[in-house]
Amino acid sequence: MKTNDQWWKKSVVYQIYPRSFNDSNGDGIGDIQGIIEKLDYLKLLGVDVIWLSPIYDSPNDDNGYDIRNYQAIMNEFGTMADFDRMLAELHKREMKLVMDLVVNHTSDEHDWFVQSKKSKDNPYRDYYFWRKGKDGKEPNNWGSVFSGSAWQYDETTNEYFLHLFSKKQPDLNWENPKLREEVYQMLKFWLDKGIDGFRMDVINMISKQPDLPDGEQSEGQLYGDGGQYYMNGPRIHEFLQEMNHEVLSNYPIMTVGEMPGANPEDAIKYTDPDRKEVNMIFTFEHMDLDSAQGGKWNLKPLNLVDLKENLTKWQMALHNKGWNSLYWNNHDQPRIVSRFGDEGKYRVESAKMLATCLHFMQGTPYIYQGEEIGMTNVKFESLEDYRDIETINMYNERKALGYTDEEIMTSIYVKGRDNARTPMQWDDSEHGGFTTGTPWIKVNPRYKDINVKNVLEDSESIFYFYQKLIALRKEMDIVVVGEFQLLLKDHPKLFAYERKWNDEALLVLCNFSGDEVIIEDAELRTKLAEYNVVLANYEAGSQNNLRPYESIVLKNN
Repeated sequence: MKTNDQWWKKSVVYQIYPRSFNDSNGDGIGDIQGIIEKLDYLKLLGVDVIWLSPIYDSPNDDNGYDIRNYQAIMNEFGTMADFDRMLAELHKREMKLVMDLVVNHTSDEHDWFVQSKKSKDNPYRDYYFWRKGKDGKEPNNWGSVFSGSAWQYDETTNEYFLHLFSKKQPDLNWENPKLREEVYQMLKFWLDKGIDGFRMDVINMISKQPDLPDGEQSEGQLYGDGGQYYMNGPRIHEFLQEMNHEVLSNYPIMTVGEMPGANPEDAIKYTDPDRKEVNMIFTFEHMDLDSAQGGKWNLKPLNLVDLKENLTKWQMALHNKGWNSLYWNNHDQPRIVSRFGDEGKYRVESAKMLATCLHFMQGTPYIYQGEEIGMTNVKFESLEDYRDIETINMYNERKALGYTDEEIMTSIYVKGRDNARTPMQWDDSEHGGFTTGTPWIKVNPRYKDINVKNVLEDSESIFYFYQKLIALRKEMDIVVVGEFQLLLKDHPKLFAYERKWNDEALLVLCNFSGDEVIIEDAELRTKLAEYNVVLANYEAGSQNNLRPYESIVLKNN
């Protein structure tokens, strides 16, 4: 096993959303000092790598993903001296730091864009996409990911600029070599400080088809879907290889690209070590399986057979070719225990089962803050309690289309990004111990019983289960290198798979339902009798039936 230069293969990553993690000064906003206070907690969990959502200077239109200055820290989070101290404290505990890299767009308050707006012949004009209107309207019919048009008119030069996200997030034009050079210098600034890698935000959108053609527009849709012209675009591999050659390959780091719309064939190209692009990517397919036609806000129940088929496809495609990232949760996704588990009676059991299912696959697992204590989705009564721009825009757009309040709020309760962004629940004191002030977004009312203090006092808690999962990945090479084989692919309630390496075999069984499942497959029953239990989320029971949300991992010797 090559692990020195590929240390990330055995690592487990923990994502911190700083605004919601821990507030050290009572202003209601999490900060860098607050992170430093909790590093021993993360060390106890056993994670090796911290991925930090953006902490750069930002007007905060999209919670820090709109960057005003890439080489300064947002005042609310602290200072560069605080950052340097956090990095030193992490390294002292033998943990690594991965920063969020947002270079598909900047803030409209970034100096490049301020200059770019001034005139058509400004040297920075070509750092962004400026176009004349067409027939008195936008240059093309693309819709923004955050609702509305992807174009914003600017009176100064009588032209429009492209923004695939918020209108305060103009897209950068990577066709411009000067821009690319500026980005590479910025990467070196952080890597020379000693950080250990980057998570690259929507990085497969940085290459657009130059003529920016209209996207397909379905009946009833206000805007066209330009995705085929800006996802996995014509020069994307060239840009990533250049970035790798100029910067990334000179440091012993890990890189993960967030890549909506990438399939396994794309992923092999992005992550094949011989191509020198990125180490792994975040895929979205498994996160779209509970969305009906028309996008994430249109709900449908998860079909487990679809989930098994999808995850298997990725496991098989990338084995010995590229590398997977494994996740259920992040700052953009609702809480998995509410989504694919049971947030009520079987919250603890289903949280452990979902963790088991994911962590024994091949790839680098990501844990999102609060996942390790089983935090759940939140149901705020009023839209006024929500902070997410995507959620608020969707609400207004659907209201205009005639949806009822109840219909819209149901979608928000299930899929809204603020489900992941409520403050970390440290104890049962006011605001869950997150802040002594008024939190920037309300705390989930379940903090009274779901909190870090409680889980640390309970040896059977979700936290200690995650601790075991992380330790097993370090001990068992088969988890890192073994091949994956799906079992019982059409079973509607059971996710069963085997990992094999040399003469070793691991058997993973996960019941995704609130019912008891009897195992009828003779070959499987034999293995259950002969193999040894490595990890289970219930006390020992009958070998041949799984209780609600039960998971069990067995080994052949």
